Amino acid sequence: MTHPIQPAISDVPALFSIRNLHLSFPDRAHKPLLGPAPRIEVLKGISLDIPKGQITGIVGESGSGKSTFGRILVRLLDPDSGQVLFDGQDIGSLNETELRPLRRDLQMIFQDPMSSLNPRHKVSRIITQPMKRYGRGGTRADAIAALGKVGLPPEFAERYPHELSGGQRQRVGIARAIALEPRFILADEIVSGLDVSSQAQVLTLLGDLARDMGLTIAFISHDLSVIQYLCDNVVVLHHGVIVDQGPVQTVFDAPQSNITKSLLAAIPTPEIDEDWWAETESF
Repeated sequence: MTHPIQPAISDVPALFSIRNLHLSFPDRAHKPLLGPAPRIEVLKGISLDIPKGQITGIVGESGSGKSTFGRILVRLLDPDSGQVLFDGQDIGSLNETELRPLRRDLQMIFQDPMSSLNPRHKVSRIITQPMKRYGRGGTRADAIAALGKVGLPPEFAERYPHELSGGQRQRVGIARAIALEPRFILADEIVSGLDVSSQAQVLTLLGDLARDMGLTIAFISHDLSVIQYLCDNVVVLHHGVIVDQGPVQTVFDAPQSNITKSLLAAIPTPEIDEDWWAETESF
């Protein structure tokens, strides 16, 4: 069966090829007394490619399906139908045993690092546990090396998550993901809970790591200003359907849907006081 394919997002070869992806959840709020609950369709036939070695932004309003889509990419959720091709292999229908060899290559950085880092473990153990599980080393030196890549000094290996700032905890989450040298990272709203300064630092770090390590990243956000700063490509979702996609600047300069236009209009722009310089000179 031939599935509909959206226009190519990039001329770079794809790491992920998604074809006619559908996913629904039971609507338990409207479950009848007898019989199964009706289902709510969250993703409605998505088809797209995610290019190798690039950062692709997945953006949309709340309820657009962007986080659900991301979790299918790393197989935290199973699709109802469609294909999820990872470097040509259909991983959408693999069971957990079959997926295990691929888990190292499919890593995720979570929105809330405090809830994703074990509060009882020191940073060194948080980083090295996955490394040991997948046979990628797992010594204290490995943890220190991973921390160095995200700009944290060696002494942080002996700290607990509660002893770190929000930006530092997110760096530990990034260190845990890159320590496995994955091929793909899903970053889901990873700067939404940080202050502006920490956001800029984490975004710059992620961009540098993607370039230096040749990573393919899907970056989920509701903020198009962040997408513009970080990403090579952007996919705009609305109610489980792709309404815009392409290189970031192309989509920003010529959005094809009213949804994209409204998201772009919501980007805050500073209002410059033309007399500010004269006012400063008076001091």
